Order: sequence, then structure tokens, then C-alpha cells
Amino acid sequence: MAMKAAAIKLKAAAAPSTGFRALLFSTSRFPFNQPSPAQKPPPAEPSTNLFVSGLSKRTTNEGLRGAFEKFGNVVDAKVVCDRVSGFSKGFGFVRYATLQEAEAGIKGMDGQFLDGWVIFAEYARPRNPSPPTQNGASNGFSSTNFR
Repeated sequence: MAMKAAAIKLKAAAAPSTGFRALLFSTSRFPFNQPSPAQKPPPAEPSTNLFVSGLSKRTTNEGLRGAFEKFGNVVDAKVVCDRVSGFSKGFGFVRYATLQEAEAGIKGMDGQFLDGWVIFAEYARPRNPSPPTQNGASNGFSSTNFR
């Protein structure tokens, strides 16, 4: 008898439930609730230019250069800053003289602390071309609006 009761419970659990409660609490019937598969962009091609993210608001060009100079000859280090506040936007670029130094910079600084924040270093990707603008304005604003 106990075996029969266990079989009924197992069968009920396996059968799709119907009714109002199943409609409200089941997410399997709604395709928009299903997580979409994450599409990772392809890895960037090796270059001497590195993209560094996770920077503190107080990180400066000199601080970024100093941190990455331990791994090779840094040609340029630039922290991208907000135009209004002047603080870091949280990312920047480091350019090395050779590919080997850039690789050593990634291995040495990726996941390390800089100014109290964990930073991430990877090869920089080329910038996507911007879409064409209307009326030939390069900054996205129409010159007819500002006369």
C-alpha cells in the first residue's frame, strides 16, 4: 500500500500541473521568462594597446602608468575622465612598446588591486564606426537647432 501511495505522488510530481495556480507560479510556459543565452564577443586580437577597467575615481594617468611600468616600457597611459567632474569614468588605456610587454602587463595586472579597486586588463578592441549623422553634423546635433 505504501508503495502505491509513493508511486501516485511520483506520478503527480512528474505530470504537468494544470489550473490557476500552475498558470501563476510556473515560468516554464512563458518564453519571455527564459534566460537568453549569453553571447560573448570574440576575444580581441593581441595588440600593444590594453583596455583597463574597474579603475577608481581617483586613479590618475601617472598612477596607471606607474602600476603598468613594472611589466615593460609603457608608451602611453590614459585614464578616461568625465568632462564635468574631472574624475575617472572607471576605465583607461595603456600602450606598450611590444606585444610581449603587453602580454606581461595583462598577466601581471589583471585581477590586481589599484587604488583599492580590483582592475581588469585585456587587449583593446578597435572602436566601432559611428553611424552616419543627419545633416552632416559630426557631434550628433543638427546645426539648424543652434542658431
